[in-house]
Amino acid sequence: MVKHIVTFKLQGTADERLEVAKRFKTALEALPQQIDVLQSIEVGINENPAEQWDVVLTAIVPTMADVETYAKHPAHVAAAGLLAGHKADRACVDYVC
Repeated sequence: MVKHIVTFKLQGTADERLEVAKRFKTALEALPQQIDVLQSIEVGINENPAEQWDVVLTAIVPTMADVETYAKHPAHVAAAGLLAGHKADRACVDYVC
């Protein structure tokens, strides 16, 4: 099993970032029904104003190869597209557990 953990820093006002984060969260949470290799996904929106990152996700897939399958799936690409023009930064960790 692989945990794919990604965090995003968004651009814009606090209200703009929150609206984008909510749309992104909704799109991501629909992905397990659309992507066979995606066993689960959890998405959180940061509520701590002292922190710099806005969204975090933890996706679980069976293998490292499935991380790429998930990433290239059209439904994932569409969800990621919601961040176009809003993403300031991204950090990712993939690990086998």
